[in-house]
Amino acid sequence: MDTFALIMTVGVALFFTYTNGFHDSANAIATSVSTRALTPRAALAMAAVMNLAGAFLGSGVAKTVSEGLIQTPHGSSGMAILFAALVGAITWNLITWYFGLPSSSSHALFGGMVGAALAGGIAVYWSGVIEKIVLPMFISPIIGLLLGYLVMCVILWLFRKSNPHRAKRGFRIAQTVSAAGMALGHGLQDAQKTMGVVVMALTIADVQDHNDIPVWVKVACAAMLSLGTYAGGWRIMRTLGRRIIELDPPQGFAAETTAASVMYTASFMFHAPISTTHVITSAIMGVGATKRVSAVRWGVAKNIIMGWFITMPAAAVVAAVIYWAVKLVFG
Repeated sequence: MDTFALIMTVGVALFFTYTNGFHDSANAIATSVSTRALTPRAALAMAAVMNLAGAFLGSGVAKTVSEGLIQTPHGSSGMAILFAALVGAITWNLITWYFGLPSSSSHALFGGMVGAALAGGIAVYWSGVIEKIVLPMFISPIIGLLLGYLVMCVILWLFRKSNPHRAKRGFRIAQTVSAAGMALGHGLQDAQKTMGVVVMALTIADVQDHNDIPVWVKVACAAMLSLGTYAGGWRIMRTLGRRIIELDPPQGFAAETTAASVMYTASFMFHAPISTTHVITSAIMGVGATKRVSAVRWGVAKNIIMGWFITMPAAAVVAAVIYWAVKLVFG
């Protein structure tokens, strides 16, 4: 039974990574596709490869997830907690994907972990949740918004005397680099989050007694994230690429460069698991505001931000219900 529970939990974790990939593929490539810098299939293939590479760049975020948010549970109850957390996150991912809402897969996972932990009666490290999850959830979009605005202002000043058509062609080429940087950062952030959960499952099952990430876990999580990315998230791509604001190549380059910079800083300096969705969305808003404030469709932006706020509690409630259902059925 313990082996079966471990296999089920790891399998669900990998499926979560797959949904994370197709849910968040828009983060890396929506701007490049909307500005016609890349064709959709070429953009998805590039994002899949860079996601795969990004997953091997570090382990700080994974350790934050496996050690810093909830007490490592033990026994069959502990495995049920992880299972419920993952199902809660997957459920919210699928709901928001269906409605084309770019919510955060990361915060769905964290909400699921907290909700399942509370339902299972194990400790939640609230200081870790606040410092590593809640504060970055507010700070990173603000930084993305302001930095996106500043980067776009610098670009406008530097190229103020350039031929507009020639400049746009150059930025369309540059966007292939900035989109690749975004995809690499996405792999660095999001693959590690699932790695942290799988390590917890292996620890609960007494397969290992340390928090090092086995190579097979890195490969499996990276591969599933890449497969999910290549499957694409067309509904969300439309929201990010066109419904917030119509982007041109310089704006797309500025938004992607801003978001990638924030992700690398959060990953390597703070080991903070931030939301790639939050960062790229806020960067797009900041970049768009340089044209004129009214150019950004703030009504769409407001709905997206509301989704950010309800993601963690919604996933937490679903995870708690799933945990109680599992305990009711299996005891």
